[in-house]
Amino acid sequence: MSEPARFRPRRGVPDWVRLLLQRDREARTREETALVEDVIPPTGFDGRRPVGPRAEAATRGRASRAGGALRVLRRGLRESPELRAGLGFTIALSFASTVGRLLVPILVQQILDRGFTGPRGFNPRFVYSASAVAGAVTLVVALAGIASYRRLVRASEAALFGIRVLTFRHIHALSIAEQTGEKRGAFVARVTADVDTIGQFMEWGAITWILSVSLMSGTAVAMFVYSWQLALVAIFVVAPLALVLRVMQRGMLAAYDGWRARVGEMLSEISESVMGAAVIRAYGLEERMDRRVKAAIQRQYRAQMGSAKFQATMFPMSDLFSSLALAAVIIVGAHFGPEWHLSLGRVIAFLILIQVFVQPLSELSETFDQTQTAIAGWRKIQGVIDMPIEIVEPDPGLRLPPGALTVRTEGLEFAYADGGGLVLRGIDADISAAARIAIVGETGCGKTTFAKLLCRLADPTRGRILIGGIDLRGLSSESRRTGIRMVPQDGLLFDTSIRENVRYGRERATDEEIEAAFDVLGLRWWVDGMPDGLDTPAGERGESLSVGERQLVALARAQLSEPGLLILDEATSAVDPETERAIGEALERLSQGRTTVTIAHRLSTAEAADFVLVFDRGRIVERGAHGELVARGGVYASLYRSWLGNTRAAEGAR
Repeated sequence: MSEPARFRPRRGVPDWVRLLLQRDREARTREETALVEDVIPPTGFDGRRPVGPRAEAATRGRASRAGGALRVLRRGLRESPELRAGLGFTIALSFASTVGRLLVPILVQQILDRGFTGPRGFNPRFVYSASAVAGAVTLVVALAGIASYRRLVRASEAALFGIRVLTFRHIHALSIAEQTGEKRGAFVARVTADVDTIGQFMEWGAITWILSVSLMSGTAVAMFVYSWQLALVAIFVVAPLALVLRVMQRGMLAAYDGWRARVGEMLSEISESVMGAAVIRAYGLEERMDRRVKAAIQRQYRAQMGSAKFQATMFPMSDLFSSLALAAVIIVGAHFGPEWHLSLGRVIAFLILIQVFVQPLSELSETFDQTQTAIAGWRKIQGVIDMPIEIVEPDPGLRLPPGALTVRTEGLEFAYADGGGLVLRGIDADISAAARIAIVGETGCGKTTFAKLLCRLADPTRGRILIGGIDLRGLSSESRRTGIRMVPQDGLLFDTSIRENVRYGRERATDEEIEAAFDVLGLRWWVDGMPDGLDTPAGERGESLSVGERQLVALARAQLSEPGLLILDEATSAVDPETERAIGEALERLSQGRTTVTIAHRLSTAEAADFVLVFDRGRIVERGAHGELVARGGVYASLYRSWLGNTRAAEGAR
């Protein structure tokens, strides 16, 4: 089978050098593509940084438990039914191609022995007819190769689609707590770069393995039929290569596995530097980030060069054994040919068979490298798929009652997957329907974790949460997502119009319903002031809008679904007075008739709440109305004095 266009040899450049450079360029292209697609912020749940070395070690541990290379490939085929479909047809075409390739040296032998040196001398009729048959066989072989390759490409593309979607869906099914155990760039690398390595193997390496093994097996049989003596000589010379490949395979697999891990680390560093470009420039951190990115690239480079040394060894090794086999057969055949009754045609046919036999060796060495890369990528993907999904959705699940919802937590505890200890400890709370609750506390006290547990972004380690009298784990995902809505500090906006960003709140909402959501919140004036109204582009991650404007869009998105429980993480970023007033009025309207739990960063929010829960070191240490807590002189009173001092300082600065 001919090589794809990307592997065409260049005149004057050794194949093994060319392919190393080509592979390096393709790897860089894959990583750049993955970087462009990385829109996931590098920070983790509750603002924590993902755990780096420990998480990577856990990933490698899961990958090592995935088993050997054959087990990884068998599992990959088992989980990709698209590849299995029509596999028998591909194998049959491969055998047909093998038979066709073997007919050519047989016809050459017949032409030489019967057409040129037969009893009657030159026989043009036989030569021309045999040549025509050889041409037809060559055409059939080419058509069979094209058909098998096209079928394999279609099957592999369908399988890649399934693998990518399966991995992406599994990542999103993981709890937020589990996702903090991995760097987000590593997850992106699994769905992009690692899947690409599998794709290259499926569309080129897999068919090469099938054709090469089939061709070498059939050629070996034909060689023994022509001359078992010469066949033994050829196999004796080539046999040590199998041992060399086996020994190198183990080292290559470990090297490529490490390389893929370093790619994930590099993506995380580059992603962080790109996403945080504004902060980096504002604080003059360019040199520090430059060192970090260069260090990650250097680690990836060293890992890639470590894997490349195996490839650099294998290419000349296969060429060496191929040349030795051909030379040995020529020498032995020339010396013992007459004694073994070998005609000129049989010797030349055998030499052609030798070429057919050793040709796949050079292709297999290239494919071997590609196979190791694919196995390493497949292992990484299987490691992600093997990560347990902690949040198991009930089927069919219960539905929330309409209207404002009650909230009750009983002995709630939560710990991160990295074993860092409890974040929440014995949280007992009882929130009545339509109440407005403010959660306050120092940074890192667990208030954001508590709010996200109410949305079931993770399940508690112990205890339970009752929403509307129903255990949160028993609710159907559809009912939970429509009845409970969280508006984070900086609601993520997608690179589309304001209208479509709001429509994410309810997929089938009409344009009239979207406009009504802004009207209910009193934001018609803001929409009319935008350049293209609701069709104004939000930009990537909403960067075309200010922080306050992004918050307005997020509030309209929450209003569209009409939730019974609204969870707000108040924005702390400075906004202009007009936008701040608009956010306050929109929040007031949005919370009417709903149970509202607000992570309060502002004094006014805590003062206006019906009830305040004060968190400290993962516990609720105080609860009550604003006035009661101030008079009590405890933790809340201390926070209140701090707020009051900051507010007066800010007013004095104006």
